[in-house]
Amino acid sequence: MGDTDKASEIENRLIDFAVRVIKVADALPKSPAGKHIAGQLLRSGTSPAPNYAEARGAESNADFVHKLKIGLKELNESSVWLRMICRAELMKVELLNDLIDENQQLCRILNASVKTARQK
Repeated sequence: MGDTDKASEIENRLIDFAVRVIKVADALPKSPAGKHIAGQLLRSGTSPAPNYAEARGAESNADFVHKLKIGLKELNESSVWLRMICRAELMKVELLNDLIDENQQLCRILNASVKTARQK
C-alpha cells in the first residue's frame, strides 16, 4: 500500500468517525446538557477529517505537523465528550464502545504520523 493509499484510508476512517459522531449527537437527549454536549461533540468530532485533508495538502513539513496536531487535539477532545456521555448515562455505553475504540485508534495513528513527520 502506497503512502497516498494509506493517507486515503486514514482520511476515510476520519470521515466515517465524523459521520458516527453526527449520529450520536442527533441521538442525544434534547435536554440542556444533551444539547450542549451534542454541539461540542459535533464541533470536535467532525473537525479531524478536514484538518487531515488540509494536512495532506500542506505547504511544508511544519504546516503538515501543525494541521495533524490540530486534528489530534480535536480527537482527544472528542474522547472526553464521549466518555462524559457514558458516565452521565446519556446513551447506552454499548452503543459508544466501538466509537470510543476507533477514536483511540485514530489518536494513535495521528500521533505516530506527527512523530514520523517531525523526524523528517
